[in-house]
Amino acid sequence: MLQPATDQMPPDFARKLLDLRASPELLARIENLRAKANTGKISQEEELEYKEFVEAIDIISLLQSKARKILADKD
Repeated sequence: MLQPATDQMPPDFARKLLDLRASPELLARIENLRAKANTGKISQEEELEYKEFVEAIDIISLLQSKARKILADKD
């Protein structure tokens, strides 16, 4: 689904995408939600928030993988 967009990714954008990192506060929030989910102490609202984080992380990981490939192919 992302292929048409990622095939045209400029190298400068690929580098910026690879530098993308979550803030310490965001990482702490995700870790807190993960711990609650693993112990069964997560509310429905928190579970939805956690699932959104997991989905976003998956998409960003895929895009970063494509960015690495684009930069490797350019070298």
